[in-house]
Amino acid sequence: MSSARTANPQVLQLGFSSADPVRAADFYCQALGFEPGETLQITGGGYGQLLGLPQGRFSLTRLQLGQETLEIFALLEAETEQSAGRPIPADSRSCDLWFQHLCLVTSDLEAALQRLQPALEQGLAQPVSRGPQTLPDWNRAAAGIRAFKFRDPDGHNLELLEFPADKGEVRWHQGSGLLGIDHSAISIADTAQSCRFYDDLLGLRLGGDGVNSGPTQDDLDNLEQTRVRITGHRCPQGAGIECLEYQAPNHGRPMPADLSPADLAHWQIRMQVDDLTAIAAQIESFGGRLLCPGVVQLADQGNALGFNRGLQVADPDGHRLQLVQRG
Repeated sequence: MSSARTANPQVLQLGFSSADPVRAADFYCQALGFEPGETLQITGGGYGQLLGLPQGRFSLTRLQLGQETLEIFALLEAETEQSAGRPIPADSRSCDLWFQHLCLVTSDLEAALQRLQPALEQGLAQPVSRGPQTLPDWNRAAAGIRAFKFRDPDGHNLELLEFPADKGEVRWHQGSGLLGIDHSAISIADTAQSCRFYDDLLGLRLGGDGVNSGPTQDDLDNLEQTRVRITGHRCPQGAGIECLEYQAPNHGRPMPADLSPADLAHWQIRMQVDDLTAIAAQIESFGGRLLCPGVVQLADQGNALGFNRGLQVADPDGHRLQLVQRG
């Protein structure tokens, strides 16, 4: 069997489900500086089949931040009497395996926090970190990075991050304000297994491997005795994926087996790859699983969505990815 490894994978959109996409879009634009984009209204069809909602009606609201696109999914009408979806558990922690966040890069963390402050005061956003944190000098790979974690109105986790002059891509040192999305971080149970899935199957490259621990990480994650192994997985350009393996005593709870696209804990990474058929044939041997019967043709929906064929999958820990091809 030929390798499914993609030569030039690219993250096209990062997104999640929202109970109120209008409120969510307003928050991201007003409190963080995203630019509004198009909203697609879709009923069933190929895209519904891809999501397992063949008769559902839903919206995709797209926002732009630098080179990256955020896509907010909302189920508007289901084919059954099911609810609009479950909220994110109130006691969620960064180590729970449904955890995922967006890392938003800023040129000035203090200015970004000042812009966010009204939303924090109004309760639209909730802090996670015990204040902005600067990673210590002993951690050479991350020394000097400044960060603050918080939740949006639906409870999705976000991180504001400022790189020091000697770290981060060149583009993170050009311009001012909120500059773009560096990565989406996901909690995982087994680093080796996740590396095989993202690097050997999907074709990303390992972009860093280290351990963060100590009081600064405790305050950043609002945990105690934190020790987390962090592996970055990068595409040739654009946003990447960061895997977080939290070690004892902070092993997290597993992803719900019945996670639905309507649930607010549902995130999705849409990634362009080379060969959907080969990935579908090999995904189980890399610890993942298919969430649709096979490669789905989008037909007339493809022009609006920006891709013509798709595959909905889960990684070894249940995180959702939508693998697509154009043309």
